[in-house]
Amino acid sequence: MSQSVARALSLLDRVAGGTATLGELAAAEGVHKSTVLRLLRVLEEEGFVHHDGEHRYVLGPHLFRLAQQALDSFDVRVVAMPRLKALRDEIAQTVHLAVLDGAVAIYVDKLEPREMPVRMASRIGKTAALHSTAVGKVLLAGLDPAERDEVIADLVYQRFTDRTPGGPEELRIEVAHAVEHGWAEDHAENETFINCVGAPIRGADGRTLAAVSVSVPDVLLPYEGVLDLVPALLEATTDISRECGYRV
Repeated sequence: MSQSVARALSLLDRVAGGTATLGELAAAEGVHKSTVLRLLRVLEEEGFVHHDGEHRYVLGPHLFRLAQQALDSFDVRVVAMPRLKALRDEIAQTVHLAVLDGAVAIYVDKLEPREMPVRMASRIGKTAALHSTAVGKVLLAGLDPAERDEVIADLVYQRFTDRTPGGPEELRIEVAHAVEHGWAEDHAENETFINCVGAPIRGADGRTLAAVSVSVPDVLLPYEGVLDLVPALLEATTDISRECGYRV
């Protein structure tokens, strides 16, 4: 990348962060004002920045149009696919990608190992209960507290196994764990013979875009072994979130 292009991009970042005047920008870049002014004029001509009478710079309308176009064309499934494949290959277990759809989660992708002795009934397009699945708890944890409480209060608490959360208070404890630790579990709560762990994919604004889970029949790996997969899962979701624009 040429020095001028790199500096222009750096100036955009600084303007976005609140560094506003020509003098402030030059000082932040460590270069002469004339150098910064030359780049700002080009950015302004193209609509990436504009300034007021006091030469305070703000982001321009063309940048917002580009941002909206990027959002309109954004597909978390496409962005996540390469890293999810790598996760599947690393742990040799089934990986799911799910998004929130009202009061349920819906699977938008499923990646199984090539040599999988036990196949699961989940499929792309199938819905999953929020209260009994790792992805569901992760998606609930990603909601604003008021919206989360409303959704949890209105859920139908069907008991799938003896471990399924039986009501709002039980589920709130599980979701609080997901909020605090950044991941959730399904310990034979949706099916008696399957354990899952899940973690969020976050977007540029910090909100949860989707949830990734690792699902393992207990004939392949015991519950404790599934918990051991959490670090690999979190590493993958952190990488995908970064690709989605999320910064800690």
